[in-house]
Amino acid sequence: MSKTLAIFGFGPGLALGAARRFGREGFRIAAIGRAPSASLIEELTAAGITAEAFTADLTREAELLRATHAITDRFGRIDVAVHTAAADMSARSASTLDIDVDALRAPLELKLYSPIWMTRALAPAMIERGEGTLLYSSGLSEQHLQPYLANFGVVMAAQRAYIRQLDAELRGTGVHVGLLNVGVLIGGSKAQQIIDANPELIPPGLEINRLSNDELAEQYWRMYTDRDRAERDIGFDIEPDIAYAD
Repeated sequence: MSKTLAIFGFGPGLALGAARRFGREGFRIAAIGRAPSASLIEELTAAGITAEAFTADLTREAELLRATHAITDRFGRIDVAVHTAAADMSARSASTLDIDVDALRAPLELKLYSPIWMTRALAPAMIERGEGTLLYSSGLSEQHLQPYLANFGVVMAAQRAYIRQLDAELRGTGVHVGLLNVGVLIGGSKAQQIIDANPELIPPGLEINRLSNDELAEQYWRMYTDRDRAERDIGFDIEPDIAYAD
């Protein structure tokens, strides 16, 4: 029986790369998002990949749960889940001192609450059958400090702590947990499109490397097949522009 990959936060960047990579291995793709692109689904179908769209606002728990139920009704079960949903650059804070409750809202909803809801929806069934994979995405702003992304860094620290604790608790159950920390601009992503159109969003002198969505998706595939670590860091050669006093 074919396995199913559910992508929470389907778009043209990392999510599309993951869909292509797992789809080539025979996975059926469940693409979840506010408005999954019909043209991207058609692209996958044209490549011989079984792919269907499921509409949900992933910042609303009830909608996320409805989508997971719809997927299991359609495909039987979810074998691998990838959470790639992310806020766009307009949600960033200018500096750490600018962070307030409103500045944390979008990052919290997409990078902490939503992954937790996905986990709670899928992990029990995976544990019961003794197999499954839960994969997540994060960025550079927690480990490599960048004040212009401070609100994301604060939330990603909480997300990373949650996933590391989850990994520790699920060892021995047959369920693998993996976090891909992305320190590059993803080819084809909305973030790349926004930055290319608005280069002033990046602080002067800061160079961000780029990788294609297919190259990054290969990391997800390795995490799924190797199951040898809970985290992979990609592109982390950016030096923080903060110096700490002795």
